[in-house]
Amino acid sequence: MSDASARTVREQWGSRFGFLMAMLGAMVGAGNIWRMPFTTGENGGGAFLVAYIILLFLIAVPGLMAETVFGSYTDRGVIGAFKSAFGEGRAEGLGLVVVLVNIALMSYYAPIIGWTLYYAAHSLLLTFSQSGFQSQAFWDSFSGSPMLTVGMDTLAMAATAGVLLFGIKDGIERVVKWMIPFLVLALIAIGIKGLTLPGAMDGLAFAFTPKWEYLSKSSTWIAALGQALFSTGLGWGIALTFGSYLSKNDDVPLGGGVFTAIGNTSVGLLAIFATFPAVFAFGFEPSDGSKLAFVVLPKVFGGMAGGQIWAILFFVGFLFATFSSGLAITEVAVTTISEETRLSRKSTVLAVVGGIWLLSLPSAYSGDFLNTMDFMFGNWGLPLATLLIILTVGWKLEAEPIRVVALNRNSDIHVGRWWVGIIKYLIPIVMVLIMAIYVVTNVSKSLAQTVGGVVLMAVLLVGSVLIMGALRGRGGSRDAPETATGGGD
Repeated sequence: MSDASARTVREQWGSRFGFLMAMLGAMVGAGNIWRMPFTTGENGGGAFLVAYIILLFLIAVPGLMAETVFGSYTDRGVIGAFKSAFGEGRAEGLGLVVVLVNIALMSYYAPIIGWTLYYAAHSLLLTFSQSGFQSQAFWDSFSGSPMLTVGMDTLAMAATAGVLLFGIKDGIERVVKWMIPFLVLALIAIGIKGLTLPGAMDGLAFAFTPKWEYLSKSSTWIAALGQALFSTGLGWGIALTFGSYLSKNDDVPLGGGVFTAIGNTSVGLLAIFATFPAVFAFGFEPSDGSKLAFVVLPKVFGGMAGGQIWAILFFVGFLFATFSSGLAITEVAVTTISEETRLSRKSTVLAVVGGIWLLSLPSAYSGDFLNTMDFMFGNWGLPLATLLIILTVGWKLEAEPIRVVALNRNSDIHVGRWWVGIIKYLIPIVMVLIMAIYVVTNVSKSLAQTVGGVVLMAVLLVGSVLIMGALRGRGGSRDAPETATGGGD
């Protein structure tokens, strides 16, 4: 038993509702409110949604179940979970890879929280309804001011630290239990309002009428899988960490898989309802990309009757979505480091948040640097982390015994043998293919970035394994647990 685990009794969620809201809050963020509408617009509308929903339930839901049960079964954070699977030594470096990828992702996600904080504040100041307001000029002024972008990034990280200092039950759970319901109600209200606008039906027709020819394009399926991974948080270590705080009587397939996926998809669809009717009503293009949230919608709200109220609902809800995700992402490193060191939770939170803040400054200062980080870690880091988690559950812990003794324990949703094949074969093959496709498709566009991304992932993997081996002073598999045993369906 480690010093950390000997010192404390592990905290647990206060209620199932709190866990469900925390999982939903973790997965619902910029990926749903900001990314999903413009990705849908760029990939054929309804055809993209068909591909997305297929891949969500084929890949993301079984994967989330696996990641959540990994944490629940081991009762440990990321590195501790890999230690439980492989024993103390170099293999713990696989967990370190997941933590480092998570920190890198948060380093460029934090500035996006800052963006939503800035826009939420200005919605409360009624800026978007002022006479002569120009949304593009407003965005350019904000994004071109390092003082503002770095300042908002700093405020976002300070708020993150403030919540995490209170822990799982009194911090994360208490905040998300009212943030997420507000977000859902706000999107419903905006969606209903959008349906009353002239031309709104054209927006919904675009979003929900499949252009079947898009399903024959590999780019549609790649974009759909990328959206499913990005918006559900599979492989970020979040589901593993949150699962480690479950009691043995909790329902992993429901909370860690089905509810999260359905809730995540529902919020994404609500974001489309809140976005496309207004976009079409005011004559904008649905493929306007990332400008939809920060340029197009402020202009739309300024031209709507009662636009001040709708702007407040949207941007405050958007802030809640990104902030709740930021809490979850940061908690992965906090849980892991507090377990693996002698630091108290307070010291760990301050150290982790301070470190991420320093790493986030280049992304807050430069949009180009943020995009480069997203290219490197979004395209390769996240699939690599997902691959390591899924391979460990499927092959080291053994998926079939885990399904019987851990996944289906106290579950209202029985998970059949089909899950084993998906975890052991389908998801690993898809992750490898995705990384290979990114290399092939991007090498001609950006040779330096593509080669750099591949080299970075190789160095990250090998370096983490060597570092953990050196820290432990030996390799091997001492204290590796016996895998679960069981049979039958």
